[in-house]
Amino acid sequence: MYQTIKTRLSGVGYIADDSLTTAIELALDLARPLLLEGEAGVGKTEVAKSLAKILDTNLIRLQCYEGLDVANAIYEWNYQKQLLAIKISESRSSPAEGIEDQIFSEKYLLTRPLLQAVRQENPPVLLIDEIDRADMEFEAYLLEILSDYQITVPELGTIKATSVPHVILTSNGTRELSDALRRRCLYSYVDFPEPEIEREIILARLPEIEIQLADQIARFVSGLRREDLEKLPGMAETLDWAHALYGMKITSIDQDFGKLQQTLICLLKTERDLKSVTPEVTSRLAGKAA
Repeated sequence: MYQTIKTRLSGVGYIADDSLTTAIELALDLARPLLLEGEAGVGKTEVAKSLAKILDTNLIRLQCYEGLDVANAIYEWNYQKQLLAIKISESRSSPAEGIEDQIFSEKYLLTRPLLQAVRQENPPVLLIDEIDRADMEFEAYLLEILSDYQITVPELGTIKATSVPHVILTSNGTRELSDALRRRCLYSYVDFPEPEIEREIILARLPEIEIQLADQIARFVSGLRREDLEKLPGMAETLDWAHALYGMKITSIDQDFGKLQQTLICLLKTERDLKSVTPEVTSRLAGKAA
């Protein structure tokens, strides 16, 4: 199973190290949520996307943010439709009790990502992305779902999962998560890949690129991440840069330092970082990587 998961992930372009592969395998075997922590850009979200591909199932994504609540994450009632039903019932002089039973039924329920996930016939991959951006209060809503895979709707009762979703939570570490949430999850820390792994990722996503250039790109980016930067380049930036260099017919990063410097806009995303990586720094890093 372990080698199969690693091989299948590789087949869809996600190169996972042994630690992450083991965490994914255990999460699948034990039907437990998997919490992935790490810097932005290390590929945490891609784990869920790749897992959905190899399992041939739906990916349901909940993007977290400050102020996220039940109405946007779990469910809400279709108030406009309810009001219309009330007006129609009043015009027909229908009993009030009957109106209430009618409007608080499945017909008027709007499902959001979490409720959608537990009602799928085939277990989906549920991605709860950047949970650290949500409020502490929202974590409490998750506990019932992560523990028992069920959701309580006061007007309807408890809705148990039709099938248990494969849950992936990601966190960039912008705030500390609660112990209650951590206890319900398996855990893996996802770091920036080693140059050898990053090279394999580049080759998997851009198979037409020369192995030598892919190796140089991976080593250059690895060195760049050790510089004093505001925002370290992630895998998405590395792949953008690889596509840019390949499209410009550059076969070695020491081929044209002028062009190389211009393409750093693919890797560096703040004014300070662009200014701090001078041509001298670029030349030094390229010399070590070439």
